[in-house]
Amino acid sequence: MKRYHPALVALHWLLAALLILALLMGNFVLAELPNSDPEKVNSLRGHMIIGISILALMIIRFAIRLKTKRPPDADIGNEVLNKGARIAHYALYALVIAMAGSGLITANLAGLPDIVFFGSGAPLPANFDDIFARAVHGALAKVLMLVIVSHIVAALYHQFVRKDSLFSRMWFGKRS
Repeated sequence: MKRYHPALVALHWLLAALLILALLMGNFVLAELPNSDPEKVNSLRGHMIIGISILALMIIRFAIRLKTKRPPDADIGNEVLNKGARIAHYALYALVIAMAGSGLITANLAGLPDIVFFGSGAPLPANFDDIFARAVHGALAKVLMLVIVSHIVAALYHQFVRKDSLFSRMWFGKRS
């Protein structure tokens, strides 16, 4: 078997797009808007919808990954690097789920579901500084960005330096 299951491929690329969008929104939109800005509620709504979608899709992806056959792990000829790659892939799952969890905790502690989704009319808190889960969410975002960049660099290294066509494993086509 040369390729991952098509559902895993589709979820991989969909999740990649959603994760990048959520990280960009968090770092460049939400971080810049004061909580007093009326647009903040709309931005939070979008960010939260994307975050909840990421969590649901990530759980589905993990379940499919456990139940489907997949190609053998890539072998770079160095057991330490091979093990590091396996750890990095599971770290991506763990980080994404932890990000979603810390986001959900932050939202609930700040009363955001009522404000953002159910139009309670209550104002946003002045800030989220007193919510520890928010600090965790921000720190995890930085770590996740680093792991994603490392993942992309490793894929590019395999594709263009090693020329081992590793990229094709996570693309559509015949599986065998």
